[in-house]
Amino acid sequence: MLQSLHALADGLPADAFAVLGPHPLADGRRQVRVLAPGAEAMGLIDARGKLLARMQPSPIDGVFEGTLAIEGPYRLRIVWPDMVQEIEDPYAFAATLDESLLLQIAAGDGQALRRALGAQHVQCGDVPGVRFAVWAPHAQRVAVVGDFNGWDVRRHPMRQRIGGFWELFLPRVEAGVRYKYAVTAADGRVLLKADPVARQTELPPATASVVPGTATFAWTDAAWMAKRDPSAVPAPLSIYEVHAASWRRDGHNQPLDWPTLAEQLIPYVQQLGFTHIELLPITEHPFGGSWGYQPLGLYAPTARHGSPDGFAQFVDACHRAGIGVILDWVSAHFPDDAHGLAQFDGAALYEHADPREGMHRDWNTLIYNYGRPEVTAYLLGSALEWIDHYHLDGLRVDAVASMLYRDYGRAEGEWVPNAHGGRENLEAVAFLRQLNREIAAQFPGVLTIAEESTAWPGVTAAISDGGLGFTHKWNMGWMHDTLSYMQRDPAERAQHHSQLTFGLVYAFDERFVLPISHD
Repeated sequence: MLQSLHALADGLPADAFAVLGPHPLADGRRQVRVLAPGAEAMGLIDARGKLLARMQPSPIDGVFEGTLAIEGPYRLRIVWPDMVQEIEDPYAFAATLDESLLLQIAAGDGQALRRALGAQHVQCGDVPGVRFAVWAPHAQRVAVVGDFNGWDVRRHPMRQRIGGFWELFLPRVEAGVRYKYAVTAADGRVLLKADPVARQTELPPATASVVPGTATFAWTDAAWMAKRDPSAVPAPLSIYEVHAASWRRDGHNQPLDWPTLAEQLIPYVQQLGFTHIELLPITEHPFGGSWGYQPLGLYAPTARHGSPDGFAQFVDACHRAGIGVILDWVSAHFPDDAHGLAQFDGAALYEHADPREGMHRDWNTLIYNYGRPEVTAYLLGSALEWIDHYHLDGLRVDAVASMLYRDYGRAEGEWVPNAHGGRENLEAVAFLRQLNREIAAQFPGVLTIAEESTAWPGVTAAISDGGLGFTHKWNMGWMHDTLSYMQRDPAERAQHHSQLTFGLVYAFDERFVLPISHD
């Protein structure tokens, strides 16, 4: 026990729940230990503030010990140099995550991941708080750090669960506070990581996650949702693509917030006669110059335009105006920023360990390991989160070709063949089919549009017929041929009419969207 207490006081791996919190003694009393580095004094109190026991400082720095002679709950009264804090003891609570959810995530269930991971507002008995949960199977230790504990990596080590999941319930944590995970890798390095499943983030270039609000947004788009075509193949479609951060800027050359975008963009799109707005990626991303195509926060709208509720209000306003909303969604790769998914627990986790599989050389980004069920659960959960929580009408899946081929952008010898010796990424194919299968089953009428720049057969064919199951595919060939033709000197075009007619050769092979886009 002393060894564990010393380790905890030093921020080293140890089972916090084995030594902290209340533990029964032979005489029926309970011994309580609390780790609070920097505290000047401490007591145990009841719900009315009555002192139950004085805690004594241990010889181990930051550890306080006391004995309770009565049953029932207690609270901590902690005297800090600048304040007195009264709070429940996090280590007096049992685990709150249902083990069945963790097993479902390990089997690739995105809905289970949505319910389990991230910062979730929960109630333990009559005590409100936030349950933090994260997947880090290679970690020796994971702690929550944030505004609520002075970013001290020693204060709140988490409970390890099956499958490499970690959780901790922190009482009375409120919406809006910042947090990260302090992940101790196998080699002892401590990595400060943003929450992969954060629903809200700091404004870049700051990188902390933010505990989301508790209120449920009051949607007013029931009529729109009810009339959405369950076939997911509406006609006609006319889509206005927009990069929200640069479409217009405010007087200080900053991106417009969501209410202002709703006020200015929606009537503009209506006047032009478009049926849908397609937003370039607004999932949180550290580098604005990527236009959102290098995201790290797949569950959070970027803070550049305001709060998550602000985005919900924007979608709601679009629907009231008869405009659908499609999101560019990036499941092909992610950047290697230190606070993000790369080497999340000190080892390759979301990415492949072998750079021949795990790195996009063209973009200097990392490739998701679609062979890990927890990774596909993470991606599936993200897609379902945007459709369910934000009422989106479609996803345009970016860079599908780079997902489908193991040799995409690689020379001979720079890629690893699949199990059959081929270049197809069989795990990515399985993931895309699962994505389209789940969206069609759970949210009929939602569009899934593939940005697929090769001639992969059956992108929009039914999965039962061997296809990928998308509702639509961007016709990149038509766009490039048409723009190439228009770039030619008019005197030369007569010799190149085939660029305009060639698209008819394959026009009915897929359900195409004809884009004039940023690509």
